[in-house]
Amino acid sequence: MPRRFALDQNFPEPIVDGLVDWLAADAELMPIRRIDKRLATLDDWQVLHALHTDARAWDGLITTDAKMLSLPRELAMLCQTKLTLVAAEAVGHDPIKATGLVLAHITRICEQTRADTAQVWRLRTSTRPAEKPWDFLSRVAERRGGTPSDLYSSERLTDDELGRSPLL
Repeated sequence: MPRRFALDQNFPEPIVDGLVDWLAADAELMPIRRIDKRLATLDDWQVLHALHTDARAWDGLITTDAKMLSLPRELAMLCQTKLTLVAAEAVGHDPIKATGLVLAHITRICEQTRADTAQVWRLRTSTRPAEKPWDFLSRVAERRGGTPSDLYSSERLTDDELGRSPLL
């Protein structure tokens, strides 16, 4: 049975709707406005309370508002309701990045969410600087006991081969 999570209003509904078929086995993600339009006007602790008292069983809330983790009333409500809070942190105002971050982790979250235990999942992303392909080639060559130059020479295409499309 899939886990049911409410999504705060910062997640793009068309993207989430487009992925419903792929998520069906793990998660049901429902924007809070589809649960009840009034939820978008409530404080976060009230949203948690409303999910807890809703006729449908909710496993938790997915949000981009990590500030909830420093608010005592929200934390107390989370503990009381035993809901799971998933916070996509440090995504700024980028709903696409937040959605991707949630989708990358939702299967594991669903597998480990329990109805009898409140949980907090803090999802983070970091962008590392670009790396040089030569560095990777060097590591491959080292594992093979050779030099990067020799490996490159053996694997590279000739100028003629490089100029011809592999589709021809």
